[in-house]
Amino acid sequence: MAAKRRAEQVEETRAKLIQAARAAFSGKGYAAASMDELTASAGLTRGALYHNFGDKKGLLQAVIDQIDGEILTRMREAGARESTLWDAFITEALTYIEMSLEPEVQRIMLLDGPAVLGDPSQWPNQTACLRTTADTLEALIAQGTVREVDAEAAARLVNGAALNAALWIAASDAPQEVLPRAISAFKVLMSGLRVQRDDSAAS
Repeated sequence: MAAKRRAEQVEETRAKLIQAARAAFSGKGYAAASMDELTASAGLTRGALYHNFGDKKGLLQAVIDQIDGEILTRMREAGARESTLWDAFITEALTYIEMSLEPEVQRIMLLDGPAVLGDPSQWPNQTACLRTTADTLEALIAQGTVREVDAEAAARLVNGAALNAALWIAASDAPQEVLPRAISAFKVLMSGLRVQRDDSAAS
């Protein structure tokens, strides 16, 4: 029981620090966020931060992992409302792009994250996302909705297009104006993957 309680306390401490960091990173930005103020707002010490996350960068990674999980949930919920696998696939990608307008996602995930942690396409969570995209494309190819194509190559291009659209929107001085342009171009690019009626007739 004592070990279980210690584990619960560790999780509580981590949750408090992540919550405080999300508020600080979103409100002030990563660079301006004070670790002393952050830990004090959580009722903890800097020692607790270093013990649980190593350093400020480790805390940012934990915050990004949490936000990324929430984004994935919202994408899947949006896709689940569609009636076909193709429509769900497109809707999930568009949901991701649209979330680049949200201040927390914009500042932490798309602006500060890449600046501090490097190329987001190399983040650990992107590996799982890439595998999911490739699996979906393989299923769409099998059902005759998507053309015969290397699923991994196509997945990398699709994910790269969505990520770069989100990064473009986040960095823009007029994100509300950039969003529809990005979505329109993304839809055109994605339509090239689909089997067209002429393709079916020819085969």
